[in-house]
Amino acid sequence: MKIAITGATGQLGHLVIDALLKRTDASQIIALVRNESKAEDLKNKGVELRHFDYDQPEQLSASLKGVDKLLLISANEVGRRTPQHQAVIEAAKTAQVPYIAYTSLLRADSNPMPLAKEHVETEKLILESGLSYTFLRNNWYNENYLANVNPAIEHGALYGAAQNGQISSASRQDYAEAAAEVLTTHGHDNKTYELAGSNSFTLTDMAAYISEASKKEVKYQDLSPEQYTDALLQAGLPKALVEVIVDADKETVNGAMYSDSKDLETLLKRKTTSIQYQIKMLFTH
Repeated sequence: MKIAITGATGQLGHLVIDALLKRTDASQIIALVRNESKAEDLKNKGVELRHFDYDQPEQLSASLKGVDKLLLISANEVGRRTPQHQAVIEAAKTAQVPYIAYTSLLRADSNPMPLAKEHVETEKLILESGLSYTFLRNNWYNENYLANVNPAIEHGALYGAAQNGQISSASRQDYAEAAAEVLTTHGHDNKTYELAGSNSFTLTDMAAYISEASKKEVKYQDLSPEQYTDALLQAGLPKALVEVIVDADKETVNGAMYSDSKDLETLLKRKTTSIQYQIKMLFTH
């Protein structure tokens, strides 16, 4: 059973391969990478490397020869994802790969975030391809929020525009382990999993978790989307990233980040990793 992973040197891809190595032999895993020099550690673990560049579609099918299961981790170039994913799906059909798992977005078909559009388009392409599939609809990562911990301590305030919106995120590791579980066990064909954290929190809760772990007072400061945009731009973040962050907070208010689905917990056979725990770990030396 040959399992191939796109974006294998990315943060999620790397964790998926680590999780697969605990479940199957390294000789069964293929890391599809654009830059092989970034994957030396995977090679040293016995994982096969194959060159895979979304922007060279004519070369993709050769790299998928003999693959039984393909995990398509969504590309990171927002705005270019659909054509890149389409090239991978076409190559999978040409190489006669029977099955594809895809990392999509929580409730992609009804999610109001602009990010959802390319995920919906990709899901449609997979459905039309005739391949067996599993849609892994991942909610936000805890890590998306953890980047704000140190600035929050520095300023005594955690900034956002999410009001009291509930966030059901989970750790990147949780999503990676769920993907590895789906790729190495049976019964997942043609299923859609809504993957989200076991527990939810608000940014007010998160400020309290930071205070507790750091022993320094941090309060949540809710801003208007416009104020938050200006603050992030002044902090030097790129405009495209700022738009994604602010939009996520705006839609959090409308419930886009909340889910009571237990699909992730079921796949993991345990509760997901809470953001409170991950914040605590930042201060445990």
